[in-house]
Amino acid sequence: MTDTPTPPKAAIKPTELEKHGDVRVDNYYWLNERENPEVIAYLEKENEYYEKMTEHTKEFRKDLYEEMKGRIKEDDSSVPYFYNGYYYITRYEKGKDYPIYSRKKGSLDAKEEIMFDCNEMAKGHSYFKLNGINVSEDNQWAAFGVDTVSRRQYTIQVKNLMTGEIKPAKIENTTGGSTWAGDNKTLFYTRKDPVTLRSEKIYKHKLGEDVAKDELVYHEKDDTFSTFVYKEKSKKYLVIGSQSTLTSEFRILDASKPDGEFKIFQPRVRGLEYGISHYDDKFYVLTNKDEATNFKLMQTPESNTGKDNWVEVIPHRKDVLLEDIDIFKDYLVISERSNGLNKIRIRPSEGEEYYLPFESETYTAYTSSNPDFDTDVLRYSYQSMITPSSVIDFNMKTREKTVMKEQEILGGKFDKNNYEEERVWATAEDGTKVPISMVYRKGMEKDGENPLLLYAYGSYGASMDPYFSSVRLSLLDRGFIYAIAHIRGGEDLGRDWYEDGKLLKKKNTFTDFVDCSKFVIAEGYTSPKHLYAEGGSAGGLLMGAVVNMAPELYNGVIAQVPFVDVVTTMLDDSIPLTTGEYDEWGNPNEKEYYDYMKSYSPYDNVKVQEYPNMLVTTGLHDSQVQYWEPAKWVAKLRVMKTDNNLLFLDTNMEAGHGGASGRFEALKEVAKEYAFLLDLEGIKK
Repeated sequence: MTDTPTPPKAAIKPTELEKHGDVRVDNYYWLNERENPEVIAYLEKENEYYEKMTEHTKEFRKDLYEEMKGRIKEDDSSVPYFYNGYYYITRYEKGKDYPIYSRKKGSLDAKEEIMFDCNEMAKGHSYFKLNGINVSEDNQWAAFGVDTVSRRQYTIQVKNLMTGEIKPAKIENTTGGSTWAGDNKTLFYTRKDPVTLRSEKIYKHKLGEDVAKDELVYHEKDDTFSTFVYKEKSKKYLVIGSQSTLTSEFRILDASKPDGEFKIFQPRVRGLEYGISHYDDKFYVLTNKDEATNFKLMQTPESNTGKDNWVEVIPHRKDVLLEDIDIFKDYLVISERSNGLNKIRIRPSEGEEYYLPFESETYTAYTSSNPDFDTDVLRYSYQSMITPSSVIDFNMKTREKTVMKEQEILGGKFDKNNYEEERVWATAEDGTKVPISMVYRKGMEKDGENPLLLYAYGSYGASMDPYFSSVRLSLLDRGFIYAIAHIRGGEDLGRDWYEDGKLLKKKNTFTDFVDCSKFVIAEGYTSPKHLYAEGGSAGGLLMGAVVNMAPELYNGVIAQVPFVDVVTTMLDDSIPLTTGEYDEWGNPNEKEYYDYMKSYSPYDNVKVQEYPNMLVTTGLHDSQVQYWEPAKWVAKLRVMKTDNNLLFLDTNMEAGHGGASGRFEALKEVAKEYAFLLDLEGIKK
């Protein structure tokens, strides 16, 4: 019998970090030296250890990958949408990893024009992402952004769609997105700060001119804000937006006069959030003005846009979150959220308003691409935990719906009638009811013997809506229950749900997850020896917090690209995204926030105790959560934990925050995670 490999140990090199008279000793601070060969060697040793320890699951991982890939229609294509004289289509070809973007003029029977074949463009790159395709109004030019590193720094170029020629000008270090003015030759785009990656400057580029001549139009100097540029659906206005977690500000310019001056719509007021949509001779304004925490809808004439001119259209409601609107010539479509569920409300310019009917309690519905203004047809998407995603065209006049496409699940084995979906409510320690959406095979018994994977995020007001996943069937068909805990810190139950899980109330996010875990155990869905938890990024912070607080509840935990070194990261304003995060986590330069953060920061709170089996993943080029956070955390856990449970650090040496870029490459990462869980359950095939 072979000897079990010894886990790697990172060298201890104490660094003293002092703030507010408090000294923290960080033994692994040195791991943030990306170029240091000793750092790379340590990461590679961890990868090698992971590979050796999971060697016995290698074939199983391959089988899982093939199984998951086998459910996906390889030669798939999107439902075409019509815009400005063309049908636009995204399609995939069998055996190829990347999308092909094409269009057809006037009719779906017309000849296909291939705009971008990402399979060709990705050749020679281990990572490839095309972003922000943006076609000029004369249909001749397409601007597009490409990232080949996975740090979300895109290079924009312009292609002549008539000749296929790509202009030589390369605009580096952008968000990838851009917008054309009405003259079809002026392009507005957003540049990033090269160090912090904050979107901070709007430039304009004239077609055919040297990039060096591009004019700076706007510089967002407040480092807690980021900026962006777009064109209104009405095509009349170009808009520059500036946003922080709590405050927004917009500037507008007639799109036919790209060399004019942008005019402030409503100057920023801390705590005032608003969004604008132009129609006819007025703007609709979605805003939290006057303590409308769940937002209300107002309108204002385009000639007088300051907040004193805003008039209420839909009032604030305490139990309904107003999320978005879509404007059509004869309809206003309102996206809302109440009791944790999406609602779509149709308000015709004449006649009664009504809601689209949805039956399930574990569904997601949202309006999708509706670029056409003068139409009776609303396109929306619908899915539930047992219903594959579908694209539906709904005639708002006749109320007839046409399913344009339902995601095909290949392999011949999927039948939604074999599964159950359910929404249950756990009670948190402060009495708050927290919803949990779950799905499992029919015939599941509540005997405590079912493996259950509990997933959550719980930050930035991002709601985790129940969704369908063909990949997840590989767990469900092997007896797993899959559950999403809709914990505070998301916006699932309205804006207050978010406010109650951030800043000095952040710990509600962690205790909610622990209470949801206790609930599924108490109700017999599972037991501590069969309960697993998973979260990524800020959800990885959640994983780090719960394994410190209640390690005894879980048999295994997956932490993807986890944000675990909260205090040190939030004190370093050279790290991408830090300053813009103060409204989410607090600014640790203030003692009250420093102390609170330090009390939950996973890395600072690793203690001498038993921890569950853990798989921690990261990417060397991650721009959102730097690789050294998970690396330091694992190094510290190795020394402190008192158990013989598995602890793995798997670093993708070529990718960033989103993992691998190819359509199927990403499945290999999921196969690793599933093999880790199934192996812990003793399921070998």
